Amino acid sequence: MTLTMPERGLDDAAAFARLGRPDAVLFDWDHTLVDAWGAILAAYNDVMIAYGKPPALTPEEGRLRIRRSMRDTFPEIFGDRWQEAALRFKAAYAARHLETVVAMEGAADLLDLLAGQGIPLGVVSNKQGPFLRAEVAHLGWGERFGALLGAGDAARDKPDAAPVIKALATVGREAGPNVWFVGDALVDMDCARAAGCTGILLVHDGTSLDEGVLTRADLRVVDCRHLHDLVTSAMGLT
Repeated sequence: MTLTMPERGLDDAAAFARLGRPDAVLFDWDHTLVDAWGAILAAYNDVMIAYGKPPALTPEEGRLRIRRSMRDTFPEIFGDRWQEAALRFKAAYAARHLETVVAMEGAADLLDLLAGQGIPLGVVSNKQGPFLRAEVAHLGWGERFGALLGAGDAARDKPDAAPVIKALATVGREAGPNVWFVGDALVDMDCARAAGCTGILLVHDGTSLDEGVLTRADLRVVDCRHLHDLVTSAMGLT
């Protein structure tokens, strides 16, 4: 069901003005800065069907299923064969992901706005690190980020705080409420809380929200374009 604006509990520029200038901003990747769900869903369903598991029938169902990292979820799904299944998924995803990944509306402008203010930026994703970095390079975004951490790049993956702590150390910052973590899922908001950072939720159209995620977020916005406009207003950049 699509949520109305009041049901989303969206925040305004005043809320961001109260936050003040962030020390750093970390982003989730998929369905936050980019859309690669066509390739993700195809690879996921390929491996699920191959191992006699029920596939995700819609993109929305896929987004709700595919939140945590492969090393955290595949053992639960495939048991002792999880590493074999992971290799199949990686091969299927590698075959198509660069052809399908596109920037979310407003993402590039948001990154340029923040980087233009000298704010360190990074990505903390549960996508495998090599895939993440290949997609960043494919989009020509490498210079925008001081840290790019995917699944397996830290001791533990989201929602654990470990990748956030490592990403911030890479850009010379420490975790705290002056660090923003921007994402679209419960795993992102839980990760932000675990690290003591401010969690900013992108609700999009409200059709793929995890149960309870609205109350776990510190701030809620529609998408990158909306966040760009709020930050522009809050920082007096208009």
